[in-house]
Amino acid sequence: MKNQLVFASANANKVEEVSVKLGGIKLLGLKDIGCAEDIPETSDTLEGNARQKAWYIYEKYGCDCFADDTGLEVFALGGKPGVHSARFAGEQRSNEDNRRKLLEDLKSELDRRARFRTSICLIIGGNEVMFEGIVEGKILREEKGNGGFGYDSLFVPLDNSRSFAQMSIEEKNILSHRGKAIGHLRLFLEGK
Repeated sequence: MKNQLVFASANANKVEEVSVKLGGIKLLGLKDIGCAEDIPETSDTLEGNARQKAWYIYEKYGCDCFADDTGLEVFALGGKPGVHSARFAGEQRSNEDNRRKLLEDLKSELDRRARFRTSICLIIGGNEVMFEGIVEGKILREEKGNGGFGYDSLFVPLDNSRSFAQMSIEEKNILSHRGKAIGHLRLFLEGK
C-alpha cells in the first residue's frame, strides 16, 4: 500500500475529510507540493474533470496522486447544478451564494430529491484507475447544521433525519458520496 499520496485539492476541508477516511496514508494537499495555480476543470463531466486534474498534477509534479470532482444532482432541476456545483451561482465560487441560489430555484418545488456523486481518478506510476460514490437524499427548505461545507447544510441522505452539516466527519464519511468513493480507493490501495 502507498504510504503517501497527493490529493489534487486546495480545499482544506476536503483534505481533512479524506485524510480521516484513508487512515494510514499520509495525504498531501496542493499547498504541500507548492502548487498554487488554478488547475483546469473544463470537462462537461465529473469523471473528465477528475481525470484532467489528476493528470495535470502527475505530469507537472511527477507524483502519484488522485483528484475528485463532485456534483449535486437535483431531480427537479434536471440534474443541475451537477458538474457546475462549485460555480452554480457564478464564478466567485461562493458556497453561501450557491446554497442561496439552490433554495431560490427550488422555492415552490415539492420534489426535493437529489443525489451527490463523486468521481475519483487515481494515477499511480502512470496508470489510471477511476472510482465513484453516490448518495441519494433530498434538499431541505432551509439550512441545518454548522459543520461540513458546500451544500452539506441543505442535503439530508436517504433514511436520515440530519443534514451532512449536522454530522461529525466520521458519520458523514460512512454515508457520503465522497466517503464511498474514497472507500473504493482505499480498498484498491490496500490491495497494492
